[in-house]
Amino acid sequence: MAKVYFYYSAMNAGKSTVLLQSSYNYHERGMRTLLFVPAVDTRAGTGKVKSRIGLEAGAIALQADENVFVHVKEAHAAQPVACVLVDEAQFLTRPQVEQLTDVADLLRIPVLCYGLRTDFQAQLFPGSAALLALADNLIELKTICHCGRKATMNLRIGPDGRAVKEGAQVEIGGNDRYVAMCRHHFKEALAP
Repeated sequence: MAKVYFYYSAMNAGKSTVLLQSSYNYHERGMRTLLFVPAVDTRAGTGKVKSRIGLEAGAIALQADENVFVHVKEAHAAQPVACVLVDEAQFLTRPQVEQLTDVADLLRIPVLCYGLRTDFQAQLFPGSAALLALADNLIELKTICHCGRKATMNLRIGPDGRAVKEGAQVEIGGNDRYVAMCRHHFKEALAP
């Protein structure tokens, strides 16, 4: 039975690197993968998965109203797909996560999703909430705070380097806008 896996973490834990390595492992064995990335994330360019260590691969840029099940079903009919991988899965909609469960359940193709659990206000993203509820396996990838403890929070910082406390849930950025921290230092950074 194919499953849906959700690999989650704070920023800078290597999620994209692990996704690219997983896809490479399939390709090395002659198997085809499909990579998806929500179109809202254009940091690496449209339709691209790119890790901070320089690995990258092309991906299908998925709009919020697109049906991922239809994409996979059509691609699989043309040439067998061994695995579906989704980067930045926190930006998926709940219907898209439900469609990914259909990929696993009806097409019997494993689905590996990688993304953040929470935003800069410690709130679940819609895609993450749906994956936490529906995925068969939840796997935490770990990164560290500047103090050496496990980082679980994502602090948004402004141009002045200070913590940002409010704003839109989605603001695309990397190390210039976000810092992974342990809960203690996250709270400390947000304190008045």
